[in-house]
Amino acid sequence: MASSITDTGFIVWGADQSPYGPVELPTLVSWVKDERVTEDTWIFISKNDAWLKAAEVPELQMFFRKTQGAGATADSQSVTGLDPRALRRIKILAGLTDEQLARFAEFIEIEKASQWSVIVKQGDCGDSMYFILEGELRVRITVGGKETILATMGVGEFFGDISLFDRGPRAADVVANTDSVLVKISARALDELAKDAPELATPFLRAIGKTLVARIRADNKRFGDSVKFARAAEK
Repeated sequence: MASSITDTGFIVWGADQSPYGPVELPTLVSWVKDERVTEDTWIFISKNDAWLKAAEVPELQMFFRKTQGAGATADSQSVTGLDPRALRRIKILAGLTDEQLARFAEFIEIEKASQWSVIVKQGDCGDSMYFILEGELRVRITVGGKETILATMGVGEFFGDISLFDRGPRAADVVANTDSVLVKISARALDELAKDAPELATPFLRAIGKTLVARIRADNKRFGDSVKFARAAEK
């Protein structure tokens, strides 16, 4: 079965004794939130070639600890008790070993964002980037008092990377659509990571660079397509 799915896929054994999937992590997380997947649901993890109960899957343990009343605090912006293995929900960290994730966790902060809260504000200077461990956020700009949504982001995605490097003004607001849990890394923490753990900093920065390049290519394609459309309309 493992050879027929991707290295990052999951198969869920349903209550009707049927397999569902393969699905990616964001879909699996949404099923947990919808209670389609409970802590006793069996899940096949392709990268490990093994079946585990959902509560034993590192990327999902945070959700079940919250259900049991442990882990994240209710009101504080700081969330303690995170299993470093949960960081594998972040796409660019998915390939790290347990030991590497534990080391990386020494350089980050875990923050809780309540629904509708603004994580970063357009025009404010920043020096940190964020990764989404749980929840959904939207990127927006406001022009003439009207909100325009540029993107919606979910588990595993990141934002704020440009300000991490140039410490300049934020290009847009980022607002929590739902209660969310975020990983924050500051410019200072990145400097310390590069100094104390270069073996982690190098693949981390390379992964960010690859994502930025993909975004630039996509933007260039959209711009090229819009130019072609405009010229075709002129004919």
